[in-house]
Amino acid sequence: MTRFVLKRTGGALLVLLTLSVIVYSLFYLAPGDPARLACGERCNPAQIAQVREQLGLNESALSQYLHFLQGLLAGRDHSGGAGLVLHCDAPCLGFSYQNDQQVTGLILDRLPATLSLALGALVIWLVVGVGTGLLSALRRGGITERALTVLTLAGTGTPVFILGLLLLMTVCAYLQWLPFPTYVPLTEDPEQWAWNLLLPWVTLGFFESAKYARLTRSSTLETLAEDHIRTFRAYGVGERAVVTRHAVRGAVAPVIALSAVDFGTMIGGAVLTESLFGIPGLGKTLIDGVRVVDLPVVVGVVLAIGTAVVLAGAIADLLYAAADRRVTLA
Repeated sequence: MTRFVLKRTGGALLVLLTLSVIVYSLFYLAPGDPARLACGERCNPAQIAQVREQLGLNESALSQYLHFLQGLLAGRDHSGGAGLVLHCDAPCLGFSYQNDQQVTGLILDRLPATLSLALGALVIWLVVGVGTGLLSALRRGGITERALTVLTLAGTGTPVFILGLLLLMTVCAYLQWLPFPTYVPLTEDPEQWAWNLLLPWVTLGFFESAKYARLTRSSTLETLAEDHIRTFRAYGVGERAVVTRHAVRGAVAPVIALSAVDFGTMIGGAVLTESLFGIPGLGKTLIDGVRVVDLPVVVGVVLAIGTAVVLAGAIADLLYAAADRRVTLA
C-alpha cells in the first residue's frame, strides 16, 4: 500500500506540473497583451509599459514561468504600483487584474459554495442512482425494471439547464413552494443554506443519478453471472446473503471509484448549475474570469480544478481496491 501511495503521489505531481506548463502556455503565451488587459482600454502606452514592468512581462517566457512556479511552491512578491509591494504566500496563483485580489484567496472564498453543491448532489446521485440500479437489476424483466429504465433514460437525455429551469418555473414560480434560490453560507444559517440549495442539488443529482443507475444495473448483472456467485448458490447460501454480502460489494466498487472522479470534476464542472441558480462557486468564477479576460483568475481556477481531479483519481484507485478484494495494487 505504501508503495502504491508513493507511486500515485509521484504520478499526480508529474501530471500537475505538466498541467501547469500547458495552462500557463495557453493563457500567458497566447497572442494578446496581458498588460493591456490588466490596465484597461483607456490606458496610454506609457501606462501599459509601466504595468508590463510590474507584471514582469518584459522577461523571457521561461523566466516568467519559473517565477509562476516559484509562487506556487514558495510564494512571491508582486508590484502593486507606486512603490507598493504585495506579498503572496504559497501557493500563490497571482493577483486578479480586476481588483488586485489574491487568486488563491478568491478560490478559497468561492470553494465552500462549490463543495456545498457537490456534496449534496453526491448524496442524491448515490442514493437514487445506486438504489435504482440495484432494484432494476434484481427485478430484471418485470414492470419495475421497465419503469426504472424509462426514468433513467429520461434523466440521461434531459440537459441539466432544462431540468433546472423547469424546477424553477414549477416549484418557485407556479407552485410557489420555495422562494427563488439565493445562496446562504452554511455558517450563517444552516436551515436557509439547505433550503436554497435544494433545487440545485436535485437538478445536478438527478442528472448524474441516471448515469449511476445504468452503471450499477450493468455491474450488478455482470457480478451476479460470475462463477463464485453460482458457487455460493450451489452450496445453499440464501439469496439475500448472496446479493448483500457478495454481489453488491463487487458491483458497487466501480460506482465508488467513478463517484470520486465525478466529485473531483464537479468542483469546477458544475458551471451551468452554478450560473443558473446564482451560486458563487468556482464554475461561475471561471466563467466571470473568461468574460472579462482576467487571466490570473482563469489560470488559477483551472489549476485548482485540475488538482481536484487528480486527487480524486488517486482516491478513486484506493477506494476501488478497498471495495473489491480482487483488485491488486501495483
